[in-house]
Amino acid sequence: MFIDEATIRVEGGRGGNGVIRFISNPHNRRGGPDGGSGGDGGSVRLRATGSLSTLHAYQNQPRFRAAAGADGGPNGRQGRRGEDTVLDVPIGTVVRDAGSGELLADLAAEGDEVLLAQGGEGGRGNQSFTTSTRQAPRICERGGRGEERSVRLELQLLADVGIIGYPNVGKSSLLSRISSKRAKVADYPFTTVVPNLGVVDVDGIHQFVAVDVPGLIEGAHQGKGLGDRFLRHAARTRALIHLVDLAAIEGRDPLEDYRRVNAELAAFSPDLGRRPQVVAGNKTDLMEASAIETERARFEAQEIELLPISVATGRGVRELVGRAFRLLQAAPAPRGAARSPARRVYRFDAQEGFRVEQRDGVFVVRGRPVEELVERLVLDSRDAQAYLHERLERMGVLRELERQGFGHGDAVRIGGIEFELDG
Repeated sequence: MFIDEATIRVEGGRGGNGVIRFISNPHNRRGGPDGGSGGDGGSVRLRATGSLSTLHAYQNQPRFRAAAGADGGPNGRQGRRGEDTVLDVPIGTVVRDAGSGELLADLAAEGDEVLLAQGGEGGRGNQSFTTSTRQAPRICERGGRGEERSVRLELQLLADVGIIGYPNVGKSSLLSRISSKRAKVADYPFTTVVPNLGVVDVDGIHQFVAVDVPGLIEGAHQGKGLGDRFLRHAARTRALIHLVDLAAIEGRDPLEDYRRVNAELAAFSPDLGRRPQVVAGNKTDLMEASAIETERARFEAQEIELLPISVATGRGVRELVGRAFRLLQAAPAPRGAARSPARRVYRFDAQEGFRVEQRDGVFVVRGRPVEELVERLVLDSRDAQAYLHERLERMGVLRELERQGFGHGDAVRIGGIEFELDG
């Protein structure tokens, strides 16, 4: 099944916990601290691979988490780092933040990677808290939480030339004739419900990749008929074959169809609207020569060069391929297809500083650095409580509490933990 969109939740692994240990052996029964630190949690990365052509694997599994880091051990032993989770996606996958829609990465080549969720830091063991004045600390930290985020994956097929036009004008039939791709065709609108790719041989030496974009209709850029999803697959193309039904089998005016489709391209993306085109009028096998000339003259009057063709008989098809290739050679890479850095780390906006407010007689301290400090410290020893007091004093939290009337015995809440501090 061809799936070109998916939304997933990714979460880095939690860091391992630091531990409290002391050297104890027959030769040194009152040795110093040797509790090791926990390992960092694993991260979640996306990697582009040519072995996939759809996002189907992510349709029914929307959440992915990397492994946690291992806890530290005695003798200063560092915990093992958690294993990364690497998610393979097709080449051409665009990654966006699910909430804001911000473009995070464009995985446009084999092996491109993006780091989306960093694993949490490992907690420090008591060996790391040793100082000249604190030589036997009973202090350790829990491992930090890994980052979390929801991302939207959008597949944009990689093709050189896009074949566009109203439904039932012969796009899939044209792709089948000029390439080895045998696309599904039938005489009713919207036969093609997914884009098809085909490799087109130009002259036995040169080739290009073409994609037939499922039928575009008025309102396509707003999603009508799934048009916005279809248009996305034309975004990377460098040139377009614009096919119209010159015989007007369904009663539509081919020149008006041409204008409407171009209006949809421009509404979806101004760059796409300016993409160079070769315009071909199909189904000339159903027309008299004089009618063909009349239609060609109508397009010419609007300064549009029209190439009459018949996909059914092959008339003009090789000339169309040649024109498309020459257009492709002269066309620059479309703007907006620039590669993003292969490796990037995306983090939630850091909240620097803190604020203090009072609620129901409790002083509540908010701010990411302060909350993380309290969340990670294991506060079940006097050493740890004294260390917390020192850090809060250094960060200016105690000074701000006193300014707001904090006194001895008053309760303080930081994060989800409530406790008392000396005033």
